[in-house]
Amino acid sequence: MNYSVSEENYIKAIYNLNGNKQPVSTNALAETLDTKPASVTDMLKKLKAKKLIVYQPYQGCRLSAEGVKVALNIVRRHRLWEYFLAEKLKFEWNEVHAVAEELEHVSSPKLIERLDEYLGFPRFDPHGDPIPDHEGKMQTLKQVKLTQLPLHTPAKVSGLTDQSTDMLELLRHRRISIGTAVEINRKFGFDHSVEIKIQDNPLFIISEQAAQHILVHHE
Repeated sequence: MNYSVSEENYIKAIYNLNGNKQPVSTNALAETLDTKPASVTDMLKKLKAKKLIVYQPYQGCRLSAEGVKVALNIVRRHRLWEYFLAEKLKFEWNEVHAVAEELEHVSSPKLIERLDEYLGFPRFDPHGDPIPDHEGKMQTLKQVKLTQLPLHTPAKVSGLTDQSTDMLELLRHRRISIGTAVEINRKFGFDHSVEIKIQDNPLFIISEQAAQHILVHHE
C-alpha cells in the first residue's frame, strides 16, 4: 500500500521518537513536525483507521506491527539515498539528509532493491546509522562515546548522536567522518576536553561537548 508524504512523515517521526516501543504524546509529535496539536490529532485518527498505530486520545500513540514495517521501509529508503548521495555523487555528509528527506518518498520497491544492490548492500549510512535490509533487520555495533574511550586505544568513528549541520560542519573541518581511525592521546581534567590523533594529521584538541556526541567502535 502507498501512503502520502504527510502520512510517511508522521510514521517516521513516531518511530524516531521511540514510538515502536512506548507511547508518543501529541505535543511531542507537534513539536517534532512543527505543526499544531489539532492537526496531529487528525492525522493520528487517519493512521489508526489504517491500522498503522495504536492510539487513544490523551494517552499518546505507538506504532502497530504493520506501522513498524512501514517505518523501517521509510528509514531504509532514506539511509540508502544518503549513502548513494555521499558515496556516488560526492555530497558532503552535512548535505545528504535534506535531499534524502525528499527522495525517501520514492516508494518503488524495485528501484530500492536495485539501488541497494548497486551500492553493494551497505549496512550503515554516512552518519553511521544502520540501514535496514529488505526484511527490516539492522546490524548493530558495540559503540561507546569518544569521551569513554580509554587512552591510546585505537578505534574508528562509527556514529553520531548529534547530526546537526553545525556538528557535521565541525567534524568536516576536523577531517573526521564515519570510519576515521581515532585515538585519544590525552584527557584534560579542567574542562574534560580531549587531545586526539587521527591518521596523517597533527594532534588536536576537541571539546567535551563535541566528543560526547561522537560514537566509536573498538575491538
